[in-house]
Amino acid sequence: MGQPAKIAVMNRIDALFARLRREDRRALMPFLTAGDPDLETTAALLDELLGRRGLADLAELGIPYSDPIADGPVIAASYTRALGRGVRLAAIFQMLADWRRRHPDPPIVTMVSYAIVHRHGVDRYLAEARAAGVDGLIVPDLPVEEAEGPEGFQTRCAAAELKLIQLVTPTTPRDRAVRIARSSSGFLYYVSVAGITGERQHLPPELAENVAWLRTQTELPICIGFGISRPEHVRQLAPVADGLIVGSAIVRRIQELAASGLNREALVAEIGQYVEALGQARAVSPTASA
Repeated sequence: MGQPAKIAVMNRIDALFARLRREDRRALMPFLTAGDPDLETTAALLDELLGRRGLADLAELGIPYSDPIADGPVIAASYTRALGRGVRLAAIFQMLADWRRRHPDPPIVTMVSYAIVHRHGVDRYLAEARAAGVDGLIVPDLPVEEAEGPEGFQTRCAAAELKLIQLVTPTTPRDRAVRIARSSSGFLYYVSVAGITGERQHLPPELAENVAWLRTQTELPICIGFGISRPEHVRQLAPVADGLIVGSAIVRRIQELAASGLNREALVAEIGQYVEALGQARAVSPTASA
């Protein structure tokens, strides 16, 4: 008898967005810095946000790096704190592997500098990320030229059964935006404002038009990040986005709560309440989504 056929397992990211599209719902994706204030708190926050309460749908985990590319001062400072406390890649992957055993379903993506991946060894990094339960990588300093081709990073990610999520910004030329979309998988990360991460009072009025155009160029889900911090931002963007990413606002709150001396349980509960309020703003009326 021949060997049994290998059964393909849908990536958790693909499965999530397929389900959300059927339900006409938008994904909420909180960003956490791995190890800020410590890895035990990171794991507890993932439990709260992606566990049984389902306050969010997937999470983006920042891998601390000494020279972040697209991150503003809030996230950059969180990376510095984590590195200063000795948080390293092996411990992050071990924390994720332990968390994944308790939570087999919610997708996890990492925001990681290509410099870290390259230094660790590309295939080794991808294999260890996959073994830890990671579903995709956001690599902000990866040029699209490095992602393309039979030996490119996108191909190597696919071989490791990982998604490569790339960024399109408001200043990306449209021909290059199409090229980025074609070499991406999982979802496309649309940067709402030019510049670095951080909370904003207002989001640009042309954002909806830019995302609407991008949607004509790709079938990938489009998630919007940078600057989203308030329920009104979520309500504004839910009609045009497949997902909303909230980073600096969460990281800042974590730092302030930790600095105030709040214990882990109370800190996690406070962040849960904030994310829950954002999630409640995702509802899209039939007229808005038409």
